[in-house]
Amino acid sequence: MRTFFVEYLLFLAKSGTMVFMAIIALLFIGALKHRSQSDASGGKLKIRCINDHYQHYKDSMAEAVLKTRKDRKQWRREQKQLQKKHDRQTERSRIYLLDFHGDVRASAVTQLREELSAVMTMARPNDEVVLRLESGGGMVHAYGLAASQLLRLRERDIPLTVIVDRIAASGGYMMAAVANRIVAAPFAVVGSIGVVAQMPNLNRWLKERNIDYELHTAGPYKRTLTMLGENTPEARDKFQQELEETHELFKMFIARLRPQINLEQIATGEHWYGEQAISKDLVDELSSSDDYLWRRSQEADIYHVHFHQPIKSLRERFLNL
Repeated sequence: MRTFFVEYLLFLAKSGTMVFMAIIALLFIGALKHRSQSDASGGKLKIRCINDHYQHYKDSMAEAVLKTRKDRKQWRREQKQLQKKHDRQTERSRIYLLDFHGDVRASAVTQLREELSAVMTMARPNDEVVLRLESGGGMVHAYGLAASQLLRLRERDIPLTVIVDRIAASGGYMMAAVANRIVAAPFAVVGSIGVVAQMPNLNRWLKERNIDYELHTAGPYKRTLTMLGENTPEARDKFQQELEETHELFKMFIARLRPQINLEQIATGEHWYGEQAISKDLVDELSSSDDYLWRRSQEADIYHVHFHQPIKSLRERFLNL
């Protein structure tokens, strides 16, 4: 009996292995097929009128606050008159509202690219693009690309306003600087015009355990500082030089877009709150995004534009490994 169970378990193990390998093969075949298809984005553009959203709030509040039928009837009559007046305003400007929530890699730049491309098909010179920006910065090249996406608006003379409710620092401020106007909440964090890089070094730990580490390069500066090798003073100097050069490029970018800023005072890597930043010309106005949009909704139609990228299935995430 014992031999039977052992053989049975071995049979199950072999069968399970075969099934697992078959699944892996099917997934890789699916990957090849998936990559051969010309699916550009796989996302969907969603557009919502913020004015309708505000009107819904007004209607709900009026129904609750106005106690008598006469008052409610009078209020509806006034709203209809306002709507007719609104409909006659054929030249009413439009505001296109976008959101950018940045991580270290500025991953949302893919979404931003699609949204800007859509907006530019309809935007007129008297319209405005408003970007609600939140980012503490990250990789230089990633945020450089995000800022370049916003530059597409300036090149087409489409006004851009960036609103910072909480933080736009380092790479986040690089993006904000592209705007024609920067609006920040009183305690929003802005600035941090500097460059930072850090890494641990495990070389001594490896030596204590008699582990050799070899790094071969062609070109004296193909690698400067490393995490596992022994870092030299020359490598540290070169690494610092590269940081300084990146900082200079950052400063030149800010100076070109916001010439009113005194770079000697603010390009120190420090950050400031909105109340402080306005006196240093880092921002142009103090306001939350909610208040700004409410005020602008009285004279413009606001459309929230969002490119929705569907969450990848487990199969898709596996195929993209």
